[in-house]
Amino acid sequence: MNTIVDLRSDTVTQPTAAMRQAMQAAPLGDDVFGDDPSVNALQEKIAGMLGFEAALFVPTGTQSNLCGVLSHCGRGDEYIVGQLQHCYRWEGGGAAVFGSVQPQPLEHQADGSLALADIEAAIKPDDPHFARTRLLALENTLGGKVLPFGYLQEATALAKRKGLATHLDGARLFNAAVAQAAGGDARKEARRIASLFDSVSVCFSKGLGAPVGSALCGTKDLIARARRIRKMAGGAMRQSGMLAAAASHALDHHVDRLAQDHALARRLAEGLAGLDGVQVEAPHTNILFVDLVGPARGKSAGLVDALKKQGVLATGLYRLRFVTHLDVDAAGVDRAVAAIRSCFRG
Repeated sequence: MNTIVDLRSDTVTQPTAAMRQAMQAAPLGDDVFGDDPSVNALQEKIAGMLGFEAALFVPTGTQSNLCGVLSHCGRGDEYIVGQLQHCYRWEGGGAAVFGSVQPQPLEHQADGSLALADIEAAIKPDDPHFARTRLLALENTLGGKVLPFGYLQEATALAKRKGLATHLDGARLFNAAVAQAAGGDARKEARRIASLFDSVSVCFSKGLGAPVGSALCGTKDLIARARRIRKMAGGAMRQSGMLAAAASHALDHHVDRLAQDHALARRLAEGLAGLDGVQVEAPHTNILFVDLVGPARGKSAGLVDALKKQGVLATGLYRLRFVTHLDVDAAGVDRAVAAIRSCFRG
């Protein structure tokens, strides 16, 4: 393992040796012409896994969400979304900038969900004073939290009753599925979650460990619209089969192992429990948040730098974020625990 314990994000993973071999062996074509066999195989694989008619391979999760929202919504429409969701807060306002689609952000409940009453109240009447509410966007996991399946059923049923389409930012969908399956069939669980939505975005470069790429899944008509948006956004790639091969390898070999990342996040949480001035939020999956309270907040400004000097990388200030992934092992987590504890003792 790397001498640096990088807990900043699961996006920092490096391709495994087997993944690199799959990339090197990938047959290539020109995906803009639709004839890259490795890209086509990936799109068929992820669509089939999640129960959709079609899928589109794109460079980033941001672009996948953008293609999804703009495929559902047009100029003057709006989508209902949570304040902390990636496709609202962390994607540069792309839907508004590029599509003239207005977000209607809502506050989250403690479990990461959006209250059903808040969703219903945010749906606008058919009146020229208002943007047209067209879409409900949810995210699972959200900050590492798994949205309960029963809640997803209720929220998507509400959207359907009100004539709204539904989109899931499933950047870490397989983390949610592994946690929810609890040792059962994670692929079946991912498909069950995805079945509730009209479109789903899946990221390959986070916990699944591919170097690049996401996919948008939906109907053939929706993916045809998304393909046009991808082109306008500069996301159409040529011989991208090497990247698609990495994603296909990840789907074949890196889904079930996500349980190891979840176990390591719990190990980290247990290692920090009881530390004075630290509140540890029990992780659902591979993301751990640690809040500094009381006198400990006075150490926050230099804490990330102090950890870096000890070979442990993290993010945050008063709220620290640690993310486990396939390039972190138990020894690395134990090093992180020792480093954090030593900083507080100092």
